[in-house]
Amino acid sequence: MTASAGNHGRALAFAAREVNLPLTVYVPEHAPKTKVDAIRASGADLRPCRDYDDAERTAKERAAAGDGLFISPYSHPDVIAGAGTVALEIHDEWPDVDAIVVPIGGGGLISGIALASRAIASTTDIIGVEVEASSPFTHSLAAGRIVHIDVGPSLADGLIGNLDPDTVTFNIVRENVSRIVVVDEDSLKKAIVHAHDREQLVVEAAGAVGIAALLSRRLDLPGKRIAVVISGGNIDPEKLTSLLA
Repeated sequence: MTASAGNHGRALAFAAREVNLPLTVYVPEHAPKTKVDAIRASGADLRPCRDYDDAERTAKERAAAGDGLFISPYSHPDVIAGAGTVALEIHDEWPDVDAIVVPIGGGGLISGIALASRAIASTTDIIGVEVEASSPFTHSLAAGRIVHIDVGPSLADGLIGNLDPDTVTFNIVRENVSRIVVVDEDSLKKAIVHAHDREQLVVEAAGAVGIAALLSRRLDLPGKRIAVVISGGNIDPEKLTSLLA
């Protein structure tokens, strides 16, 4: 069993179907329909919850009660190792890359990328991007420990939520990520439209935060070779149409 805003649940549902294992996915009740439908199509048992924090808490409780094995969408060594392959591909295709800009929610993706990148090229900057509505790493790093934050609504549904108090990603990020910047909702909207109009890419808000950081000048890296990780295209068609109108 797992908790997911959508993309991790979709991947795990595909894997569970391939090996014929039952999977229960706890999701926020307002998770995008395109993600929920894909999870359901793979045969997983969907359990809607109030929000992501509730979904993660419930999944962990049910697993602890003996109902299954909880696989975190970010605080799991295999999930982090899998994310590290993104860095391997970037460095393989572009050995001279100076900075890798990565969306950051629970920190699994950026943890894997940071660890792999540090092993290959220790001088490459790894930069995370959070959203104003939910920036647990920014607040926790400032406090020196994981702190609870008030989570607001955001287009970037895949990035919002508090950190698991037991997550391994906090220390990995603290030790290996160069810095974290925060973007607002207006920047996210512009980034999605930019990706569609200029690059012919359909990008969900959680995947567009790196673009938002550059377009809004939250990141100013003149003369640097920058790789921006765009980590998802699962946006509801109706939402995309409204943003492009």
